[in-house]
Amino acid sequence: MNRRDLVVVAAGLALAAWLLVRATYGSLPPLRWWLPLPLAVLAVAEALGARTLRARLTAERAARRSARGGETARTADAGTPLVRPVEPMLVARLAVLAQASAFVGAAFVGIWAGVLLHVGPAVSRLQVAGSDTVTAVVGVLCAAALTAAALWLESVCRVPPEERDDGRPGDGVRA
Repeated sequence: MNRRDLVVVAAGLALAAWLLVRATYGSLPPLRWWLPLPLAVLAVAEALGARTLRARLTAERAARRSARGGETARTADAGTPLVRPVEPMLVARLAVLAQASAFVGAAFVGIWAGVLLHVGPAVSRLQVAGSDTVTAVVGVLCAAALTAAALWLESVCRVPPEERDDGRPGDGVRA
């Protein structure tokens, strides 16, 4: 995924959100600090998924290497448990989820940044802007965490280049 696209989405939505909040701030309902927390839950879930998938893919690749070395494909040695193979369609679905989540995270970074751009400077003159500033900061942090977790999951879903029979590296392909 092109990181520049995510930056453009975030910057564009920050400007749009700032303009919208600037025009309608007095009629908006209060922003509660817990509003952006679902983004944090998604970020944690994707980070855990990326960690688990990376461990499973590493174990599967190690089992394949040891199988090429003459050992059985199921066990690397007598003490190693069976390696459960990773379904290629699961990796493909997780890659699509990661790309979509990266765009959602970037969009919410922009939206919360736009809110923060309006309420941050208004803290000294508006009483409610203080709590809205806290909510906007939490929102930016949660959305940034979602974007980072999604980019990590996407990188885990990439198939690394494998060596060819002649020892040269092959082409890496996304799963």
